[in-house]
Amino acid sequence: MKSANDLRKTLQDLDGKSYGALKSIRGSYAFDRFTLVVDHVQGDPFAAPSRLRARVPWKASGFGETHSASRWRRIALCDYLTRQAHRVAGRTQKNRGSGASGSLTVARPGQEILERTSVVITEDAIELRFEAGLPAFGRRIAGQQGAALLTEDVPAMVNESLFADALDADALERHLATAEDAAHGRQQVRDKDLVAFIADDSILPRRSGVDERPLSRDEAIPFDSPDSLRTHLDLPNAGRVEGMGVPRGISLIVGGGYHGKSTLLTAIERGVHAHIPGDGREQVFTDNDAVKIRAEDGRSVKRVDISRFIANLPLDRDTTAFSTPNASGSTSQAAAIVEAVEAGAHALLIDEDTSATNLMVRDAKMQALVAPEDEPITPFLDRVQQLWQEHGLSTVLVMGGSGDYFAVADTV
Repeated sequence: MKSANDLRKTLQDLDGKSYGALKSIRGSYAFDRFTLVVDHVQGDPFAAPSRLRARVPWKASGFGETHSASRWRRIALCDYLTRQAHRVAGRTQKNRGSGASGSLTVARPGQEILERTSVVITEDAIELRFEAGLPAFGRRIAGQQGAALLTEDVPAMVNESLFADALDADALERHLATAEDAAHGRQQVRDKDLVAFIADDSILPRRSGVDERPLSRDEAIPFDSPDSLRTHLDLPNAGRVEGMGVPRGISLIVGGGYHGKSTLLTAIERGVHAHIPGDGREQVFTDNDAVKIRAEDGRSVKRVDISRFIANLPLDRDTTAFSTPNASGSTSQAAAIVEAVEAGAHALLIDEDTSATNLMVRDAKMQALVAPEDEPITPFLDRVQQLWQEHGLSTVLVMGGSGDYFAVADTV
């Protein structure tokens, strides 16, 4: 295997040559504490960046059994290291020429702790996968700058991201414990015959529709469970946690506008994932098999039996194997419900704001105007109890405009 010095010398020797000559650096290079693997070299400085990997031997990383004692702790460790590498890469990179020259890019994580491909743990190593913009001026290789990027900036990123002694041990443990608690919480939700659990004092509102970070505690109202639905979970790290249990069956979330109905449902929707410490929703846990349903005008539908909701279409169009490249709101939502049932969902999460009104309900005046035999749509209102009683499929609905669902609800 070639060394880091070999890589530096090769890049320096390539200075000023045509950019295509950089393909000669593909391969593996031994650095002091890790191995750098150049998998793909971009075609020119304006193309998608080059793809690289840094492999650190597990024994040399400083991580131990406490960091990998369970599947969820390993997932959380990889997630945490991705976040650290992303921060360091953003601070380390420098503009070194044309296009994206000098860039270092690691996948940017959101608020959820997820299984990632940016950092993976193999049998004997931790591997960071990232992209780098190999430097050039015009379409000529900037060899000195490339050497600095790969033999100085990359080692700095790896040394600050993939070794235990460079990390905040307490922050890392909180991250792992939060993910572990979430896994246990979701299992207890199912064991207690619930759809979801929302802990007291959770911060559910987000900063905006495009910013998933929590609203500050000065602005947000912490969640507080009604006594009628109060329950508790016992978590391995946080201990006993009290909050609201959403029971299986048909549940309505109702209230005035701008009072948090959709915010609560969104938190329940995201509760199938663990959340990072400080997110505010770390102790919102939802059955893994809950599915958010919405109307998706324009989506493609392929051979889905939507006849329980839509039948008797004009021109005798078959809805037992319905296909369209451009579904309407009602047909797209009907298809989504059927697909969720076929995929084994345990619960449907539905917000009237993102639903097709004509699929959700038909009031008495509309039923008087259009005779049942002339109306192709059977509203969800008429099917929701059947889904629960025959298929064990719970539904959680946000409702602010129709009181008809009170008649079929188990919990409001």
